[in-house]
Amino acid sequence: MAKKLFPDAASALDGLLKNDILIASGGFGLCGLPERLLDAVRDSGVTGLTFVSNNAGIDNEGIGKLLRTKQVKKMISSYVGENKEFERQYLAGELEVEFCPQGTLAERMRAGGAGIPGFYTKTGVGTLVAEGKEVKEFGGEEYILERGIFADLALVKAWKADESGNLVFRKTARNFNLPAATCGKVCVVEVEEVVPVGSLDPDCIHLPGVYVQRMIIGAPYDKKIEFRTVREREAL
Repeated sequence: MAKKLFPDAASALDGLLKNDILIASGGFGLCGLPERLLDAVRDSGVTGLTFVSNNAGIDNEGIGKLLRTKQVKKMISSYVGENKEFERQYLAGELEVEFCPQGTLAERMRAGGAGIPGFYTKTGVGTLVAEGKEVKEFGGEEYILERGIFADLALVKAWKADESGNLVFRKTARNFNLPAATCGKVCVVEVEEVVPVGSLDPDCIHLPGVYVQRMIIGAPYDKKIEFRTVREREAL
């Protein structure tokens, strides 16, 4: 079995980064973000990147860091709020954007991971989402053709892994990390902890190690919160 654990993000991405590649990135907002790997992509200096991600991070976090450095030419996303630099680049014509309904985006990634080139869905019929896409009728209803996503590279954040790359995600950090991992030709994962093979309950493994080529330990992490809302303490 090839050794999958690398000492740091830069070495784990060595030989995988080139200009103009398609990268699938896990995470939802700031939850389950592969931040160590995204920082390494930024530091590598590669440009012309297309990112597939549920959202574009926020200013100076996640993919937002790569937008600041103008390394991203296109985003395929479902939610792009809370990022002023994204908004500025898009309105200025500096960034290409492909909006995709959230469920459709998840299924496009899952389909790519399953080797499915396309599927039909009712989501988006009769809207801007359907422009330029094939429409087919099933049972008297119209459906549009959406294509599976086949990424050059997948960047993923998991909670635990064993030495063979079997992954466990923690709660909602599972989000888009799982479909992103499966749709990449090469999947690189950052985890909080690596345990010996056999330590994880097979029934609790979310992603088999066959999908994972390289790993790093990214801990410790500063658990970031987008908006902290607290309730005023009531007087006794």
